[in-house]
Amino acid sequence: MCALASFAFTACGDSKPPSANAVKQRDSSSVMTSYGVSKLISDSGLIRYKVITEEWRIYDRTNPPRHSFPKGLLLERFNQQFHIEMFVTADTAYWYNQNLWELRGRVRVWNMDGTIFDSQLLYWDMSTHEFYSNVYSHIKTPDKEVEGTSFRSDEQMRHYTINNSRAVFPIPDETTDDTADSIKTIEQNETPQPTAVVPSRTPQKATATPSKDLPPGGHFK
Repeated sequence: MCALASFAFTACGDSKPPSANAVKQRDSSSVMTSYGVSKLISDSGLIRYKVITEEWRIYDRTNPPRHSFPKGLLLERFNQQFHIEMFVTADTAYWYNQNLWELRGRVRVWNMDGTIFDSQLLYWDMSTHEFYSNVYSHIKTPDKEVEGTSFRSDEQMRHYTINNSRAVFPIPDETTDDTADSIKTIEQNETPQPTAVVPSRTPQKATATPSKDLPPGGHFK
């Protein structure tokens, strides 16, 4: 009887919820982790961005504080009319102090002008409104392709510089069939211009021819 009571007391004492040691280094763990996220982000009171990601981790004790997207990121940027003006994708992304983006692995930026940027590393400074990278980058626009290193551009991907660059520009034909046909038509319909007759500068000798109406001697009576 006493043994049974002792067993019951021990069983009740082991029913505490499991616990782990306190985390002393908070910067090694995220304060919040979300899965399957689709979130709108405002800037100066306007909705400007949409983030779609499979996993979103927030670290509040790192220096600087950062958001981590270890399984990839799709970011859409809107204009003031709430129309999409740019897409950004990456295999991994970090957002430092909610200002500086570090995009890694198959990074692509596409805008409504038809410009496509590809690289393995790209930084996006939202305070200075600039993109920059120090690795191989490739940018394609509707009229040319440029590749090189040390890339820097504005947020619209319209004004940029690339060091150690190599570019491809399409060169149109100088003479097309339509142009050649036009030249032939002009030649066939061309009318000859009149030739001006220039008088000779050599003085001619005047020859007097007697008139039949004059009397002999050449004087009137």
